[in-house]
Amino acid sequence: MTRYWPTALMALVLASLGLYLYLVEFPAKESQEREEATKKKVLQLEELAITSLIFKTDLDELVFERNSNRGWMLIKPLRTEADPREIQSLIRALVTASVHRVVETKPTALSPFGLDKPVTTITVKTGTMEDTLSIGDTGPLSSTLYVLRQSDDALLLTDMAPKDFVNKSLMTFRRKDILHLAQGDVDRLRLTYPTTEIVLYRVSDKPKPKWKIRYPVEAEADLNEVRILLFRLEDLKAMGIVDPGPGRDALAKRLTQAKVKITLHTTDGDQTVKLYQPDPSSGEAIAETTPEAPLYRINPTFAKDFTKELFNRQDKRLLGVDSADIAMLTVKTRTEQFGLINQNGEWVLEDRPTDKLNQQTVDLFVSRVANVPAEERVVKQASPLAPYGLVNPAAEFVATGRDGKQVGKLSIGDQVSGLAYAMGLRLQGVFQIRADLLKQIPKKSELLGTPDYTPKPSS
Repeated sequence: MTRYWPTALMALVLASLGLYLYLVEFPAKESQEREEATKKKVLQLEELAITSLIFKTDLDELVFERNSNRGWMLIKPLRTEADPREIQSLIRALVTASVHRVVETKPTALSPFGLDKPVTTITVKTGTMEDTLSIGDTGPLSSTLYVLRQSDDALLLTDMAPKDFVNKSLMTFRRKDILHLAQGDVDRLRLTYPTTEIVLYRVSDKPKPKWKIRYPVEAEADLNEVRILLFRLEDLKAMGIVDPGPGRDALAKRLTQAKVKITLHTTDGDQTVKLYQPDPSSGEAIAETTPEAPLYRINPTFAKDFTKELFNRQDKRLLGVDSADIAMLTVKTRTEQFGLINQNGEWVLEDRPTDKLNQQTVDLFVSRVANVPAEERVVKQASPLAPYGLVNPAAEFVATGRDGKQVGKLSIGDQVSGLAYAMGLRLQGVFQIRADLLKQIPKKSELLGTPDYTPKPSS
């Protein structure tokens, strides 16, 4: 037993050393590293503890307060919502900024660093603490700034970037979103024009969003157009704001008739915005939400986006039925005719039901027929047809549903400049479509899965 005591003693010494390192040295080192990291921070306040900001320049003194319910509010020089992205960007720039070096403590000469007349002065407050940072000139590198920190009267060279603190104004920090919405929350849209209106309803979300036009016609809506419309509304931002007062009153007198009034219905209630162009030649466009709210100067292209005619809002796929709902598709060209039957999820030829078809080829072809959209309307009434080659079409497709009734039809006539005249069951009139589909109609031999056949790509 005695011969093992040196080993046991060594093990005890090592364990004691390890315990000392774990309990004393490592925590002390971590504490020192944290202290050094804190010393390198320009702003020694915690981000989540910040409750108010004062942003002062030669032109403005802006005061912001954090509101638990509504986020950041601008309370001076007027009370309104602040732009959350701009405020968060400012705070992040402050709390992540580091000190390259301490130039001087209690400096006597500030003018060499542009701090005798700071570009910006920012006061940051928490519940119990505050600090003020005065922003001066750019340092030796373009991505550095000289800063005077009030809490310890230290002149610092920092890695703060001028773009985060210079040339900021009241407009920068005001909320510029004119509407408060998320696309998924909108279930009804009403577009009211001087002579008519268009009403769109969301009718389902699964398996994908589906919208319908309820007025002035009952029709499927173009989902892509609705998405663009909602995106543009979500992205409707002010380029300038005219607050209530004499200026707003004078501008309001010029707004006689709105080009469009847009009403959105959500679970949280309705929102309305009117778009005006008092002088279209000037490029000026104005948005108004309520008579008491400010008037907003907006990009005039927004007004154009919201004044498209009914045709643009409709589902422009001419066949009139989704590919998944087709039980049989009859295809007729000037040289060939055949029928495709969907039999328990697999396509077969009507006159050769036992032959195996290339399912990928057929699926792609049927999808192209079902989804081909009208590019332009030629005439609203589908007669006469001879000028468009639609008396004896180059191709005709007839879709039958599972109940045996015709649910879709598409006729394609003459071609001109890469487009072809067409008419379909979904929309009344003669239209132009891309002529690609005429080149993508497979022959029976291609449908039967000839090994060297590959589907023709869309151009």
